[in-house]
Amino acid sequence: LSQFCANDPEVFVQAALLAQDYCDAIDLNLGCPQMIAKRGHYGAFLQEEWDLLQRMILLANEKLSVPITCKIRVFPEIAKTVKYAQMLEKAGCQLLTVHGRTKEQKGPLAGVASWEHIQAVRKAVSIPVFANGNIQCLKDVEECIRKTGVHGVMSAEGNLHNPALFEGRNPLVWEMAEEYLEIVQKYPCPLSYVRAHLFKLWHHTLQVYQQLREELAKVKTLEGIVDVNRELKLRCQEEIANQKEGEKPKEGLPFFHWICQPYIRPGPKERCKENGASGTEKGVRGKRALEEEEDGNSEFLSKNKQKKKLRNPNKSFDPSLKPKYAKCDQCGNPKGNKCVFNMCRGCCKKRAFKETADCPGHGLLFKTKYEKSLSWQSSQRIIQSPELSRRGDVDVGDTAVLKEAAD
Repeated sequence: LSQFCANDPEVFVQAALLAQDYCDAIDLNLGCPQMIAKRGHYGAFLQEEWDLLQRMILLANEKLSVPITCKIRVFPEIAKTVKYAQMLEKAGCQLLTVHGRTKEQKGPLAGVASWEHIQAVRKAVSIPVFANGNIQCLKDVEECIRKTGVHGVMSAEGNLHNPALFEGRNPLVWEMAEEYLEIVQKYPCPLSYVRAHLFKLWHHTLQVYQQLREELAKVKTLEGIVDVNRELKLRCQEEIANQKEGEKPKEGLPFFHWICQPYIRPGPKERCKENGASGTEKGVRGKRALEEEEDGNSEFLSKNKQKKKLRNPNKSFDPSLKPKYAKCDQCGNPKGNKCVFNMCRGCCKKRAFKETADCPGHGLLFKTKYEKSLSWQSSQRIIQSPELSRRGDVDVGDTAVLKEAAD
């Protein structure tokens, strides 16, 4: 399965055509709730644009030789979610994955996914439906299928923290980490991907060994990551050897931290308790609200901003001092100050190419280059013309000589 995010039917299908010979299906991601999806105008931020989605899926269904599938998030209303799913089915979607959360339910506000929404969609459509949300172990998979009647189940974070989830077991973390690193050495990928996976696998252990967490974050080579992984394994094995009989896992975990297990993301109130905040109104306010009040005081700055402050002591994080950017007419990203179309560079490039136009503000010169190309072609024809005339004169002369000889 190859998954794409897109907001243009033609571009989506062109990309899918390049991938269709290497996969069994093409999936359109309509479930991403992240800020990058909002800026780029894709994922869950297209769920109100039913006409656009219909055109995308209809075209894909017409042009592709493999099935088109979709992954969606739900609306707060079950009835609207059902109509949404039916619209996608009618347009040509051949399998639907339903994440039982709204696009607003993410990060610390994720909450519990609604299997009730998923069940309603399953009953309302005739295509296969997969469920996503609340899957932390194999029992959750079985219960989800029983309650919703879906044809399959997906897991994201649960599977990242325990890759053996669908096998119904909880292996030692270093077994999974070492197996993963062997795959990476065989099939290399960017170091950031490797680091991100190990942060998930070793999540609970890295809460205990904070220094190794810092080392894993800073290491610059795959060999360095392997060394940190080895050190984490040795620390855990040492801890196991010194373990007292009858000792129980700490921090309310179902298993000891060196065993693969779910990570239950704390909500805003739980986060405040972890950070030692009181239950006052300010104590339970979200991270975004606090960031809006930051005035450069390190007491309220995030760790990332504190690091930036150390590098540049004069830097201010006062939101009132942030420059206000005009938005792109097309996607909402900041537009180029000198753009002739009032767009960001990405949107400007698409339009300038389509219309064979120039935008000096973004350094895009499609019209100029096209005119230069025409001018060059014209000059080549002029250069070639005298040669053709000369060859023509010779031919005429040769003919006259031959005629004279014949006479």
